[in-house]
Amino acid sequence: MEIIAEYGTVFLIMACMFGFFMAWGIGANDVANAMGTSVGSRALTIKQAIFIAMIFEFLGAYLAGGEVTSTIRKGIIDADVMADDPQLMVYGMMSALLAAGTWLLVASMKGWPVSTTHSIVGAIVGFAAVGISAESVHWDKVGSIVASWVVSPVLAGTISFGLFMSVKWLILDTDDPFNRAKKYIPIYMWMVGFMISMVTLLKGLKHVGLDLDLGLGSKFANALPVSAVIGLLVAGLGALLLRNISDDEDHENRFGSVERVFAVLMVFTACAMAFAHGSNDVANAVGPLAAIASTVQSGGEIAAKSAMPWWILLVGAAGIVVGLATYGWRVITTVGRKITELTPSRGFAAELGAAATVVLASATGLPISTTHTLVGAVLGVGFARGIAALNLRVVGTIFMSWIITLPAGAGLAILFFFIFKAMFGA
Repeated sequence: MEIIAEYGTVFLIMACMFGFFMAWGIGANDVANAMGTSVGSRALTIKQAIFIAMIFEFLGAYLAGGEVTSTIRKGIIDADVMADDPQLMVYGMMSALLAAGTWLLVASMKGWPVSTTHSIVGAIVGFAAVGISAESVHWDKVGSIVASWVVSPVLAGTISFGLFMSVKWLILDTDDPFNRAKKYIPIYMWMVGFMISMVTLLKGLKHVGLDLDLGLGSKFANALPVSAVIGLLVAGLGALLLRNISDDEDHENRFGSVERVFAVLMVFTACAMAFAHGSNDVANAVGPLAAIASTVQSGGEIAAKSAMPWWILLVGAAGIVVGLATYGWRVITTVGRKITELTPSRGFAAELGAAATVVLASATGLPISTTHTLVGAVLGVGFARGIAALNLRVVGTIFMSWIITLPAGAGLAILFFFIFKAMFGA
């Protein structure tokens, strides 16, 4: 308690700096989830993608990022064992933010799309298991997160594979692809509106004060009819846009007119995914920061939950935007252009497959990484054209970076934890 009283202001300033650094890493690395496929398919330029994502990531993070959040990130550690030494919680959460931010900096410089969730989870597990005790970690929770390494990309890849095959069968591999597109694309537009609305309602607006309750028993069931109506509105808007696109003859690309329709769709899906992503992943940076602020401001009491001050959310939102603007292009390039060649129709299938996986995971409570999900979806779309369509060297490097993420976050956090302990005392 004495250490908290003596260094409380210092801890808060350091926590804000490390939280901003971690949020910077999220912006620089995770933004590929929302914009990589749009850039890779050339529906947007990198500058346009960064501009759109800056607006919607910030809105999602600030407006829907969280009013109340668990201060013990994802319930992976038992805070009770640190009740008599609250400074250990402060050291640990500062170490976790700094370690995860450092790993994301390295990965972003290399252009590796890694999971920000796994980075912060690895860091928290590392300092808790080594710095506190192995019993302080909820290992069953860690096990389910590790399982998601395989489940989420496989699921997203399978859905995206199926979607793209349906596009080929119904539209591209026919004698009259343009008129077939006019007939079937509104159905895909309905699916986009439905899925993105489900993502936003289940993962995005949970803290914005909109408590959707139609009396259907569960949050998932309540979101279904609302999302179905939003899907109809999107399909109607899409049908209007479709009327303005004419079947111009293009001798170099017979699908040029069809792809222009999918390109308009991708702008919409990218905006919505950026909003949902900003609202969900900002918690990786502000969760530990909120834990530190709560512990310091209460004089050393570790609360299981605490109100989220607006300024903490602002730190996270600002960090994401700065990271995106300064370094986001590297990971965008990897996901959008280096794994496989994307067109608007392929990018659309990947984005919708990823969104569907996030909805399914939200409904079942499975902790997944949006990065792994979208990379899996891009792989599924590439695989639909055969294994030769994939850059296996890039894929291997990405898989290796995923395996390294958890131990890298843990190792760095352990190092920083003992440095802080030596600096401020146990």
